[in-house]
Amino acid sequence: MEIALPLLIVRLVVGLGFAAHGAQKLFGWFGGYGLAGTGGFFETVGFKPGKLFAGAAGTGELLGGVLLALGLGGPIGSMLIISVMVVAILAIHIGNGFFAPKGVELALLYLAVGFTFAFVGYGAYSLDAALGWSAVWTPALAWLFVGLGIVGGLLNMAARRKPAAAAPAAEALP
Repeated sequence: MEIALPLLIVRLVVGLGFAAHGAQKLFGWFGGYGLAGTGGFFETVGFKPGKLFAGAAGTGELLGGVLLALGLGGPIGSMLIISVMVVAILAIHIGNGFFAPKGVELALLYLAVGFTFAFVGYGAYSLDAALGWSAVWTPALAWLFVGLGIVGGLLNMAARRKPAAAAPAAEALP
């Protein structure tokens, strides 16, 4: 069975969905909060300066999603997806169980798809194939970029400051 068409469909759905999340963060498109709103949220979970971290996350999502959708750049898009999802899982979702919308489910699915495409490749209906680049992306390079994605996510987590505890409600004060 020819797998190029199913790979293209998954790349388009996941890649464009992931890119849309980046556009929400960066530009406020698709019901997002834009850089200012997302940056404010990032500060509440310990990423300061919030706009910087929100910009990095949004850019990683937008670029990673576009690369995946186009089938361009081999495991580079996967690296960006993995990096952003490592942070999302560890900083936001891990304490909320498995199921969406608050659990790790969606972030883990994006991470797994990014990981898979790093090793499977994009298929015949991709820009990598059209440009003759598919053979460039060896398993060693796939592991390198996957590792860089994980390390990048962990470095972002290391830069995170523990969020301040919420102030007690006024009625709770003596």
